[in-house]
Amino acid sequence: PLLQQAEDAPLRRAGLSRPEFDLLGALRRTGHELTPGELARETFSSGAAVTKRLKQLTERGLVERRGDTRDRRVAHLRLTDAGRALVDGILPEQLRYETAVLSVLDPAGQGELAGLLGELLSRLEGLTSGALRA
Repeated sequence: PLLQQAEDAPLRRAGLSRPEFDLLGALRRTGHELTPGELARETFSSGAAVTKRLKQLTERGLVERRGDTRDRRVAHLRLTDAGRALVDGILPEQLRYETAVLSVLDPAGQGELAGLLGELLSRLEGLTSGALRA
């Protein structure tokens, strides 16, 4: 909790929650349009939670929705210029904070942590999103 509070300070100043920033970050990271279902998988979130967050982010002008020409039930989402600028403005501060936190570990400890986190990520990616939420 202590690390999370300090890390989330830039998000609070921007009026974003961590889950909202995760959605914006996923859209920025992939660099292309995603459907709500793809965003749910990218962020390990439920479809309902993604829908709620996307509504708020769309109303704020950070995300725009485009309907599918073949299937009106499908939406394609992408960052607006304002959304991209917000993510790009927050990321450097987030990275500086993470670097400062990690600097308490020596290089060997940082390497060990990176290996363990990589292993955890690969195991999580191997699980289905349903199993992860169960």
